[in-house]
Order: sequence, then C-alpha cells, then structure tokens
Amino acid sequence: MLYVLLAVILGVVAGLFLPLPLDSSYSMYFVVGILTALDSVIGALRSYMNEEYDALIFVSGFFLNAFVAVFLAYVGDRLGLPLYYAAIFVFGTRLFSNISIIRRKFIEAYREKKSSKAEAVSSDDEQSEDKN
Repeated sequence: MLYVLLAVILGVVAGLFLPLPLDSSYSMYFVVGILTALDSVIGALRSYMNEEYDALIFVSGFFLNAFVAVFLAYVGDRLGLPLYYAAIFVFGTRLFSNISIIRRKFIEAYREKKSSKAEAVSSDDEQSEDKN
C-alpha cells in the first residue's frame, strides 16, 4: 500500500512540475480518466482498511476501469452522445460511497479509542480508591 501512495504522490508532483500542453478537445477524456483513477485509489484505501487489499485487483481495476471509461467517452463523442456522463455518474457515486465508508471507519476507530481510554481512566480510579 505504501508503494501505491508513493506512486500517487510522485504522479501529482510530476503533473504539477512537468507541464504538457494538451488540446482542450481531450479534456473530457482526461477528466474521466482522472475520476476513474481516483475511484480506484480510494477503493484500494478502503479495501486496505478492511484488510482485503489485493494488488492484482487494484492494478487490473485501475487500468481496465480507466480504459473502459475513456473508451465510452470516445465512442460517445464519435456518436454525438454524452456517454461520458455514465462514467462520471458511476465512478463519482463509487468515489463518494468509498469516502463515506472510510470516514465511518475513522469515526469508529476514534470512538473505540476514546471509550477504551475512558475505561482505562475509570479502572485506574477504582484501583486508587481500593488502595485508600
């Protein structure tokens, strides 16, 4: 998982400091590609937190989802139909769903930590009262 995070950070830094002039007609394809990449990374983070992470599933899903989404956008563009909306809807919905699951996991971990800390303090208080 550490390699994935390092690769994402490296990609963002490279994208910021290595400007590539691109034609604006390709922007729709890049938006769909970036959305699918974000969905895959957030999905990988979610599966890692659930202790279900599999690198092969992540890599294959990353590239296959991106390819299918960009291909849909391309075919839709050629047919004059906005098929990229389908990819935006599906991957956007999954992205927000995965983020909400990750958020719940962090909140549950915080509450467990808080309750265990409170239990430790109360048991310490009981032990000190027993000594007196």
